[in-house]
Amino acid sequence: MGRSHHDEIERKYDVDVAMVFPNLAEMDGVDSVAQPRTFQLEAEYFDTPGLDLARSGVTLRRRTGGDDAGWHLKLPAGPDTRTEIREPLGPSPEVPEILRTRVHTIARGRPLEPVATVRTDRREYPLLDAQGSVLALVSDDNVRARRLAGTEDEMVWREWEVELARGPRDLLDAVHGQLLDAGASPASASSKLARVLGEPPPARSAHGSTSGDPEASVQQLLSAQLARYLARLLEQDAGVRAEQAEAVHRLRIAARRLRSTLTTFRPLLDTSVTDPVRDELRWLGESFAEARDAQVLREHLHTVLASEPAELVVGPVSARLDDELRAEYEAGRETAKQALDSERFVRLLDAVEELIASPPLQRDGHRAARKTMPGLLARDVKRLRRAVRVMEAAQNSTDRDSALHEARKKAKRLRYAAESATSVLGKKARTLAADTKLLQETLGIHQDTVVARRRLREYGMRAHLSGENTFTIGRLHALEQARAERAEAEFVALWDRFIAKHAKRWDR
Repeated sequence: MGRSHHDEIERKYDVDVAMVFPNLAEMDGVDSVAQPRTFQLEAEYFDTPGLDLARSGVTLRRRTGGDDAGWHLKLPAGPDTRTEIREPLGPSPEVPEILRTRVHTIARGRPLEPVATVRTDRREYPLLDAQGSVLALVSDDNVRARRLAGTEDEMVWREWEVELARGPRDLLDAVHGQLLDAGASPASASSKLARVLGEPPPARSAHGSTSGDPEASVQQLLSAQLARYLARLLEQDAGVRAEQAEAVHRLRIAARRLRSTLTTFRPLLDTSVTDPVRDELRWLGESFAEARDAQVLREHLHTVLASEPAELVVGPVSARLDDELRAEYEAGRETAKQALDSERFVRLLDAVEELIASPPLQRDGHRAARKTMPGLLARDVKRLRRAVRVMEAAQNSTDRDSALHEARKKAKRLRYAAESATSVLGKKARTLAADTKLLQETLGIHQDTVVARRRLREYGMRAHLSGENTFTIGRLHALEQARAERAEAEFVALWDRFIAKHAKRWDR
């Protein structure tokens, strides 16, 4: 088996040893069932000594036998779905480096060792459509398994499994009904490995939500917020490694939300503990900035170019922009990947988990968050107002652009803080978050034009030195200037409404 990457959609069922396998050819949408094939599969599962992969819903195995012999890494990807990454067996029994890299942020330097063996006698029934294409594979498995730690006896059981191939997702429900009618029941464990190891407790960062609990304490709210955003960060880490386009942006947002949370709660915290973590979160976000800026700008400029009259697009401007921004994206993505693969990132994750488990609150930790959050939000409102005053006093366009960018960062922090407080403050925090989001998004457009104008000037100079016609690049710069002016005017109008609506409520 060669290298591959695909989503696996399947369900498992517990069955008695004597249960008769049903005739699945009678189902709607299934034309026939091919002759069953039999396999003997042997798998060795790998994890850290603390079962960190299992706690994160991840499985890693080396399997022989069947059509897909090789290394399999399975990552959670939604209901009934896991992303499966396959690598060839190779000559070594050691976990391939490419798979070690994919679980780097889960294992965090801890050794990956065999934790269980599973031997399966499989009888596989392909479900076919009228053209003979495989819609799904239904397997009847007799399993023998052993946990390698300790002296546990061998476990023996039988299970049925249905995995979609080319069939529609609702075929899962149809097969589900047939298997239940035959006497099966939904599997009591999420996987064969989980049956052997037992369902481990979730990763330490998976704290419960405080949503709907107006009496949550400050400590509970802080831990829940940090845990939520750390979980998002780890999810997007996997997406970046899988080269999912939006994962770069989403991981950066998760890092920002973690940092913003620590900033909002800063007056209550031991800053000698939390400020170094904030600094590392800033480093992580900056590591992704180049890739994200290039990604956004490339999409935007191509959209603008596509809307321009053909007679105004002069010279190889599209190719130049594409080449410049693709190179910047690739360079930025390499920087981001190096950050994710670094020990510095591992230490950061460990530090955030420590904060989640034991927030270093110096005061108000056990006080109801609904009593404390209004003061913290008021503090963030004041910081935003100060930033806007600096913008209003700016003497030139460069200073004004810089001040608008600072106001954007303060608006983003306030929005995140208000969103985190909705579970304890309800409508007033939700309204503050929604109105602040409008400010942030408008200021975000303005900052995008700042980046675009700077890049376009650089590209225009390089194009000129190469002897290219730079008319269109100059026109794009002018269009970005006009977009900046519109965004600034819109912000001023939004800000006036924001102050009229929120100033008195949060003036404390």
